[in-house]
Amino acid sequence: MSSPAPPTVTTPDEPQNEGSKLRTFLGILKKFIGVSDLASVRFSLPSQLLEPTPNLEYWTYLDAPNAFVAIGTSDEPLDRMLEVVRFWLTKDLKYAKGKPCKPYNSCLGEFFRCNWETEDNAPRINTVDLQTPGSSSSSIKGAAANLKVAANSGKSSSSVSLTVPQHGALSGEAAPLLRISYLTEQTSHHPPVSAFHVACPEKGISARGFDQITAKFTGTSVKVLPGEHNMGIFITLEKRDNETYQLTHPAAHLGGLFRGSLSVSVSEMAYITCPDTKIKVILHYVEEGWLGRTTNKIDGVIFKYDPENDTKTRVQDVPDEDVLARLSGPWREKVVFTLGPRPVKLVPPEEQHVIIDIVPLNVAPKILPPSEQMLPNESLRLWSGVTEAIHAKQYSKATEVKVALEEAQRDKARKREENKETWQPVFFEHVVGNGGKPDLTEKGKQVLGLAQKSEWDLEGVL
Repeated sequence: MSSPAPPTVTTPDEPQNEGSKLRTFLGILKKFIGVSDLASVRFSLPSQLLEPTPNLEYWTYLDAPNAFVAIGTSDEPLDRMLEVVRFWLTKDLKYAKGKPCKPYNSCLGEFFRCNWETEDNAPRINTVDLQTPGSSSSSIKGAAANLKVAANSGKSSSSVSLTVPQHGALSGEAAPLLRISYLTEQTSHHPPVSAFHVACPEKGISARGFDQITAKFTGTSVKVLPGEHNMGIFITLEKRDNETYQLTHPAAHLGGLFRGSLSVSVSEMAYITCPDTKIKVILHYVEEGWLGRTTNKIDGVIFKYDPENDTKTRVQDVPDEDVLARLSGPWREKVVFTLGPRPVKLVPPEEQHVIIDIVPLNVAPKILPPSEQMLPNESLRLWSGVTEAIHAKQYSKATEVKVALEEAQRDKARKREENKETWQPVFFEHVVGNGGKPDLTEKGKQVLGLAQKSEWDLEGVL
């Protein structure tokens, strides 16, 4: 009679330091030199190199939700564009405040939902009262004028600070919180594309878009760009006659592979356009200055443009007579704006206004559905086995669970192909396309409506 097998004891794997992780990562990347798009290859990294975060949870852009709900507050077109710029400069606090990471690749049909509850405490932007000396005339009322803000704005080294407060920092008597609901779904696997929709009905603000990246290993860094289906973030202001803003993404670089310390830098251009107000923003991300020093700086211009003849793509292309405001500063720290066409460096400090100060800010926490009300294909539940193993430093187990998940997705894809079935998202009308603006299905609208009431049970919806 054979003796019983000993009980299985799961112990943490041999720990790896950051240096050994980077060497492993670099060794994998070297195999892809010359590959035009790393993202389309969807290679599988060892679990010890992954951040225990699903991709759909990671890309939300609402790191500072109080900056989002402030969009559309002002009655003046220039001020509303400044509100959009302020939000844009907060959307990736995770890069400014945390370390770069590689989240899990998303599975087709995977989805993620959450809420934020935020104070409506961003300083009000008002540029209507006093004409700035030397500014150009404008057909837009109040476009070239000095700044007034609400009493809670606070002072800084510039004449006034418009930066959003840290999340949870209420001044004076507590005000009711605003609720923002978020829904995203992986709509395509080849290429990897997800659709997202954000809504704050109380303020009449929504945002939507497709997320897709392309990535290339240059030999010293990984360059990341928006993919062909990623047309940026589209923000709509329902209470402003559905005024819409398109915000496009710049290039990002994952560097420090050889130094043993990963870092993110941003380069090239980002654009914000509003055809309704005929105002455009060009943000030039300057990665390096003299002698190769990293600056992480933004040079920007806000100006009048013709949506039917949009030819201005560089800051220097914009004539002074069209300039409404200029922006400058390190995007990881403090960015200021000035009114009128003068370069920021020629404007006295008292006429420079802080649009954002990143230094005191941190990423706002999400409000998540209870685990018992999450569906099997909901990101946090789908990847829970991998996440738990990584947190326990049981990397071999994490890799086994991860590989099993990935193989199950391949099996589903093979069955769809055999049955000649076409994948259709559940919550979004479009897999890709529609000008980069995915529409919600009726089920998607129901899910966001329930989230607005903090109801997470989807029985009866799916």
